[in-house]
Amino acid sequence: MNFELDNKVALVTGGSKNIGKEIALSLASKKVNIAFTYNSSETEAKETLTEIKKLGVKAKAYKFDISKFDETQNALQKIYKDFENIDILINNAGFTKIKKFVETNVDDWNKQIDISLKGTIYCCHLVSKNMIKNQNGRIINIVGDSSRIGEANLAITAAARGGTIALGKSLAKEFGRFSITVNTISLGLVKTSHTNNDILEKHMDKILKSYPIKRLGETSDVAPMVIFLSSKHAEWITGQTFSINGGYSMI
Repeated sequence: MNFELDNKVALVTGGSKNIGKEIALSLASKKVNIAFTYNSSETEAKETLTEIKKLGVKAKAYKFDISKFDETQNALQKIYKDFENIDILINNAGFTKIKKFVETNVDDWNKQIDISLKGTIYCCHLVSKNMIKNQNGRIINIVGDSSRIGEANLAITAAARGGTIALGKSLAKEFGRFSITVNTISLGLVKTSHTNNDILEKHMDKILKSYPIKRLGETSDVAPMVIFLSSKHAEWITGQTFSINGGYSMI
């Protein structure tokens, strides 16, 4: 299948490792030029940048705090200067803290909402203006399935990502007339560096009972949908939420 993505430019937030890295590399394999953001993963960002460049596309990494509007705005200005355009926006950056709701505090609430929801709003706001001018664009938001069905100990991240889903649907209605599509990919538990913790390992057998396909997701399970939604083949698909979750939820 020809996705006709050659020489497009994609911005992947949180692209230095895990799911974001896989998305960036997969798009680069389709000859998409890649700008990706990171906050603290300096070593991983350099490694990812090297891997992307080996695929023969233009690539650059940008370090900034996506939860701060001024930093995000300044970084986007640099990206437009370096790449001239952003055809595809992948809002992947997020922050999740597994914690009982009654034990959470204001700092927990702010950090998750500021990164996972406000950061997405900032990027959509700053990128959509040029997409409207160009009468074309793809926006893809990555969330966890807790945002759709709820999850104990994930109330705040579920609320933040639930807001992301609502944002995507609203923007899809607003931007459709400009040939800009906005879709969301909702994930079950995917194996990343974040899943290597004592809490998950302790409850892994119980967790896997909730998955008809008896394994956690791999980052490679996510990227193909991103490529499809970025391509010409998805130009009449917008405002949708696609679950990639091994059957964890079926609604």
